Amino acid sequence: MNVYLPILVLGTIAAAFALVSVVLASVVGPRRDNRAKLDAYECGIDPTPEQPDGGGRGAGGQRIPVKFYLTAMLFIIFDIEIVFLYPWAVHFDALGVFGFAAMALFIFNVSVAYAYEWKRGGLSWD
Repeated sequence: MNVYLPILVLGTIAAAFALVSVVLASVVGPRRDNRAKLDAYECGIDPTPEQPDGGGRGAGGQRIPVKFYLTAMLFIIFDIEIVFLYPWAVHFDALGVFGFAAMALFIFNVSVAYAYEWKRGGLSWD
């Protein structure tokens, strides 16, 4: 247990800092509430009144275009790719041929997904 004590102390300090920061910001920070801040963020879609049926419609009462979701998923794919590329680049020499082959296969898989998305027209914003 003594080995994990510094990690526990650091986690406690981080949680206390986060909690104190949030409480302090809400107590000391300025309050400038207006209608625009209280509305939901609509990603550029003009908000409309909510419809009572709610059948697959967004918060504004209209359907949210699939392009928003495709763009978000594409961003997540490439974000995860970068997360894997950084450690590989740092330890490139130590990993040898196996590390190079594994990363080449990974980049190939991501490139196939990117080419598929491009071919399907997911990157053209209409």
